[in-house]
Amino acid sequence: MARIPFDTVYEVVTEAFVRAGMDEADARTCARIHAESSCDGIYSHGLNRVPRFVDYLNRGWVDAKARPTIVKELGVIEIYDGHTGPGILNALFATERAMAIAAQQGVGIVTLRNTTHWMRGGTYGWHAADKGFVAISWTNTESCMPAWGGKNPRLGNNPFVMAVPRKKGNIVLDMAMSQYSYGKLQVTRLKGASLPYPGGFDKDGNLTSEPGPIEQSMRILPMGYWKGSGFAILLDTLAAVLSEGLPTNQIDAVGKGSCTGCSQVFIVFDPRQLGGEEFTDKVADSVADYVNASVPAENSKEVLYPGQSTLRIRGEHRANGIVVDDGVWAEVLALAGRSAA
Repeated sequence: MARIPFDTVYEVVTEAFVRAGMDEADARTCARIHAESSCDGIYSHGLNRVPRFVDYLNRGWVDAKARPTIVKELGVIEIYDGHTGPGILNALFATERAMAIAAQQGVGIVTLRNTTHWMRGGTYGWHAADKGFVAISWTNTESCMPAWGGKNPRLGNNPFVMAVPRKKGNIVLDMAMSQYSYGKLQVTRLKGASLPYPGGFDKDGNLTSEPGPIEQSMRILPMGYWKGSGFAILLDTLAAVLSEGLPTNQIDAVGKGSCTGCSQVFIVFDPRQLGGEEFTDKVADSVADYVNASVPAENSKEVLYPGQSTLRIRGEHRANGIVVDDGVWAEVLALAGRSAA
């Protein structure tokens, strides 16, 4: 592992994306999101995801030049076709558009069909909350998790995001419907570590905390067992219905991988038009403080609200450099046309 300054990561990833065919402005936007994700400790959807994104650009599975176009407008609801453009650009557009509607109407709902992997879902929750909005967003994916009671993948892990603005630090939940995302399995495996709790089954059906056998079997464990399975099914169904797009089974039929053709939902509220900014902050503070005041369990030192550890990691990485895997960094440098020396 090495420590690389944020600005260096940002510039190198930008160069890699430009070399893969993106124009510089778009490359910089996407590179910033990848760098910020790693800076927040979400390595799996930051620097680690760069080689795969470049591969999909090269294959034509992601259209670097595509832009979302409107399909339908119904009051505070707008539906867009993403034309398999870069998922980050599409999702940022959808979030911004939902915020613009919410600023006028109190709530804005934007759905996207035919888009691609949005990378870290929490990005769009943080983005909205930083501007004073409440956000609820989710995406479906290709199947990568068995339904509860099944052996073969039939569900996406369908990341779900909720965010509330707060002056002392936004409260942001970003979670997949699996106990651990495949990105988390990869990061843990690269560290040579085990998961803190069992995360899935090996090929023989044994529950395990070792990430490698779970990646190989694709029998990742739904969070909350049957509850996570059910939640994933409904998120998938709603994403497709609300965007007039594809559900997981049809994304599988496309067969291009990594969410190509997926459906997404972005719901944004403007709390300044509800109880007001001061009221929202007061409620959020009370919840965060109450959670932090919990008596820690036997193997815990403190109890945190969603997003609290992210803010700590972000500050530490900004000050001391982002922790990167040496092999991943060498691969990204090569994509940028730089030597590892």
